[in-house]
Amino acid sequence: MKNNIIKYKISGFDHRITFCLDTEAADISTDMSRLIADKKILLVVDKNISKEVIKNIFKDLSHSDFEIKFLMVEGTKSNKNEKLLFKIINECIKNKFTKRSVILSCGGGVVGDVCALASSLYLRGLIYFHIPTTMTAIVDSCIGGKTGINYNNIINSLGSYYHPRNVFISKNIIQTIPKRDYISGFAEIIKSGCLQENDILDILKNNKKKLLKRDFKIISKIINLTLKTKIKFFKNDIYEKSERLSLNFGHTFAHAIEMALQSKTGDIIRHGEAVGIGLLCEIYYCEGKSKSFKLVKNLLSKYNLPTNIKKFKKKNQKKLVKEIYKNIFLDKKKINRFPRCIDINNFGKPKVIEMKNNLKITETIENIIF
Repeated sequence: MKNNIIKYKISGFDHRITFCLDTEAADISTDMSRLIADKKILLVVDKNISKEVIKNIFKDLSHSDFEIKFLMVEGTKSNKNEKLLFKIINECIKNKFTKRSVILSCGGGVVGDVCALASSLYLRGLIYFHIPTTMTAIVDSCIGGKTGINYNNIINSLGSYYHPRNVFISKNIIQTIPKRDYISGFAEIIKSGCLQENDILDILKNNKKKLLKRDFKIISKIINLTLKTKIKFFKNDIYEKSERLSLNFGHTFAHAIEMALQSKTGDIIRHGEAVGIGLLCEIYYCEGKSKSFKLVKNLLSKYNLPTNIKKFKKKNQKKLVKEIYKNIFLDKKKINRFPRCIDINNFGKPKVIEMKNNLKITETIENIIF
């Protein structure tokens, strides 16, 4: 089975997604050899990744002639902040990195987003590679170029757009993802299936056993379709002026839920879990408990994803309703008075709408989120 590669262009530059099938094949080193670089690399790794995965990455990099600097970080939502950002940048300064040095991040959405932002800011941009290690990162945040940190309790309030030269999706890493993190990524897969008419939803309906067993043949197929769907929406709209906005389906409510539930001691709800609930909220706001609503709810339940926050809530419900409502109006997609969401009334033909009905927003929070 040969490595599968997805190629796409952004602003005339080539970018790649490489599916690494053999853990001992020097896929990263091969890509490094093509670079016009100064042979310095900062490997930023989430400390929650298994030692075996880190060992394999070092083994792969050892085939190159790069000088490797190593930084271990904690990729929790509470660390997606300016402290982690400047920790990475200071490491580049300390090691005299240039614009032709490389940052290689290995982690989930937090590590990927912050490393990408650091890569875009240091000397106005150095070379960036990424190895996603959570399912949500693998099927969503690893491409698209969105970088960011959370600031002043607002998710992704500071950020830029900066694309990795190559993303490495490892069969070995997929097998090591903890069950909850693996399953939470399926919400983003369901989202993509609702945005474009392709085989994603059918694969989810008919291959539960294989997907839960992490059969790489079927999981790589659905990852491939999901990432190609994302590329279709962002490649001609990098800065989210029109069609790329559709990729935010479910996220207006999801981010509001995450902000209301966030804790300094750890993640209460995974991003993917919140997105799944957010999908139901946006469908309900636009069309009630329609056929689409029931289809998405059934798929979430099929893959043991939550359809409300009952098991996560730690605060008084009335207080949470108010917090989630307030957070919806902080959403970064808002351009006028009203927050925006995605209407998928016709599968495959999403459209952006303004949520002008405040009573309907409250009704959605009370009836769906709880």
